[in-house]
Amino acid sequence: MTEMLRFSKRPGVAGAVVLVAVFMTNLDLLIVNVALPAMGETFSEGGGGVSLGSLSWVLNAYAITFAALLVVAGRAGDRIGQRPVFLTGIAVFTLASLGCALAPNLETLVVTRVVQAVGASAQIPTSLALLLATVPAERRTHATRNWAAVGGLAAAAGPVAGGLLTAVDWRWVFAVNLPIGIAALAAGRSVLPKPATRETGPLPDLLGALLLISAVTALSGALVQAPDWGWTSGGTVLLLAVAVIGGAAFILRSLRHPHPLFELDLLRLPRFGAANAGSLVFGVAFAIMLLSNVLWCQDVWHWSALRTGVALVPGPALVPVVTLLTARAAQRFGHGPLVAAGGLLFAGGMVWFACFASVTPDYWRGMLPSQLLTGAGVGLALGTLVAAGVHAVPGHRAATGSALVNSVRQISTSVGVAVLVAVVGSHVGAASLHDFRVVWGLAAVLGLATSAFGVHLSRGGGSARIALAASK
Repeated sequence: MTEMLRFSKRPGVAGAVVLVAVFMTNLDLLIVNVALPAMGETFSEGGGGVSLGSLSWVLNAYAITFAALLVVAGRAGDRIGQRPVFLTGIAVFTLASLGCALAPNLETLVVTRVVQAVGASAQIPTSLALLLATVPAERRTHATRNWAAVGGLAAAAGPVAGGLLTAVDWRWVFAVNLPIGIAALAAGRSVLPKPATRETGPLPDLLGALLLISAVTALSGALVQAPDWGWTSGGTVLLLAVAVIGGAAFILRSLRHPHPLFELDLLRLPRFGAANAGSLVFGVAFAIMLLSNVLWCQDVWHWSALRTGVALVPGPALVPVVTLLTARAAQRFGHGPLVAAGGLLFAGGMVWFACFASVTPDYWRGMLPSQLLTGAGVGLALGTLVAAGVHAVPGHRAATGSALVNSVRQISTSVGVAVLVAVVGSHVGAASLHDFRVVWGLAAVLGLATSAFGVHLSRGGGSARIALAASK
């Protein structure tokens, strides 16, 4: 049956509403990273201090929940309608942002971050469908590029926005979402189109989502707590056991369930499997780089949040520029060479910082060259890995493949933050230059591994283009 769409009478306004909401959720990651040390200072008042391990859950609780619910929310949009799920996501995200801004303690902040992730997971997979419904067919490619570019703009604005808001009070990092969310919700109710529902079947495996959350949470918890508990302590061993058992149960259930959370059989496609493995590895390295730079500037160099935000601008700002300039190169040479080059540049940036970093601030010699190299590497590799994964699956399963790739990216963020805490320790002030060099070296190794996946993708470039053409 032909799908019918109820288009918006004001497509320009409707498209702006979607892009503003997507920008708000994409901005969240970077501004929260910059504000993390200030949160620790607030919640340490009264004695005792807050460890980096405890603070890391402000990031990890969001990433894990988002990864597990992304597919569920996307399928709910297909069944219930993209518009109501999207608007509900904005409402939940906005209310949770208020809860984050008012959080009286760290535990409350982590819980409200989980609720924030629920709202974000409802927005992201439905936003593109709504945006495409606002434009005629001949402009959908342009609209898709605008949607993808929002992430790059958010990355470029994030460090400075986070620094400015944290300079006032870190709670403004979350409070700033309130007027944006309220305006987007009010406008969206009147201007957003109503794409027809496309599915009537059951939602994906919800128990599988709980197993995934349990496994990744246990793994992150083991890595985060091991520096304090000990690697052979009962608590650490128990969490690792839960991670292994939960992960195995999730994989087995996904392979046997009629409506799995992740269609893991797609990983048998060589290029799709390589793209996801590359996304996981590079995502861990990216998360290590991002948070370690913030901690180095604020906790080692003792810079303010604003100065840190300004210092971190060059890398993120370079990402959308490189992505745009190399778009034609990806079409001509395939995804593999760009991923390989991106991994090498990223590794070079981490090696540079490891070699030239000093506890005495030296931004121009140590951090800036590293920022430029890693920014170029991220611009080449990150989005290209996602595109390679989506293009490696048949057209009728592109949405499923995209959801899996994006979920892997979120999981890798959680793992990367946990690995950083495991190496540097729960108290950054006690960490040595050697500890940071170890973690930067690890990120460099992961960058080289990403290049290896890029080489693998290059070898299958011709067959990939044939498969892509056949799927259209």
